[in-house]
Amino acid sequence: MKMKWAFLFVIFTISTVLTGCGNPLMVLDPKGPSAKTLSDTIILSIIVMAGILLVVYVLYVFVLTKYRASKLDKDYEPPHEEGNPWLELTWTVIPIIIVIFLSVVTVKTTYEVETTPKGYADQEPLVIYASSSNWKWHFSYPEEEIETVNYVNIPTDRPIEFRLYSFGPITSFWIPQLAGQKYAMSDMVTKIHLAADTPGSYMGRNSNFNGEGFAHMEFEAQAMTASDYDEWVSDVKETAPKLTEKEFDSLLEADHVGRKTYTSTHLEFRPAPEGEHGGHNHGASAEENETCSSTANKDNTPQHEEK
Repeated sequence: MKMKWAFLFVIFTISTVLTGCGNPLMVLDPKGPSAKTLSDTIILSIIVMAGILLVVYVLYVFVLTKYRASKLDKDYEPPHEEGNPWLELTWTVIPIIIVIFLSVVTVKTTYEVETTPKGYADQEPLVIYASSSNWKWHFSYPEEEIETVNYVNIPTDRPIEFRLYSFGPITSFWIPQLAGQKYAMSDMVTKIHLAADTPGSYMGRNSNFNGEGFAHMEFEAQAMTASDYDEWVSDVKETAPKLTEKEFDSLLEADHVGRKTYTSTHLEFRPAPEGEHGGHNHGASAEENETCSSTANKDNTPQHEEK
């Protein structure tokens, strides 16, 4: 009976794994240097862990076989064995070496993905501000003076610098085939560097649970050739409307919206929380900030008692 259940378990495991062969993990299908670095690190870690498991299982089978129970006399006493210092030293040193090796690889990888991608150090990056609100993404292009909602187009073979922040709860910006994930917060700007080597459509999403609309907080990252990207920018400037403060406020209040495109950015009236605009008031209007500042100054004014 036990053999039957073990056989069924093996069949179920194999069939489950094979069903995913047609749609490989996006993390392991990189389309840019940053994602390639992360993918290589993940594969290396898997190989190291698989090697450890192999050694453990081999030793496990050896011990079960060599020291299995046998039919001996009831008065049999096993010989006294002293500990082997070399064996004890070996199984203490090897884990330390493994941890040090993986730590060095992880630190090296982290440093590489936090800087301009390999091969693009001599190019000026395209800066895109990616901000989240409720369950949508706003992409502001200060260089092009355009803004998109729930989709972002980028040129291939050029470094991209995303500057992330949020108008609400903490979110996590992630395009698995182009870069790792990084958090977007309300009172500071975080940065993520990437580049796309191959034109194509890549899925991006929020990987940090932040409410009921979390599952739908996805966007498309379209990597285009430089000429196609320039053509798209020209088309947007000719056809898209301007983004007004009133329109942007309505976008912030809405739970879900479709794709939208504008010929100006919200950075003009809602600057990102960096530099002089950093802090808790970055999402408020100028009048609200002035009111808050006046109130704070009034509250901090020393009061003198009349004599």
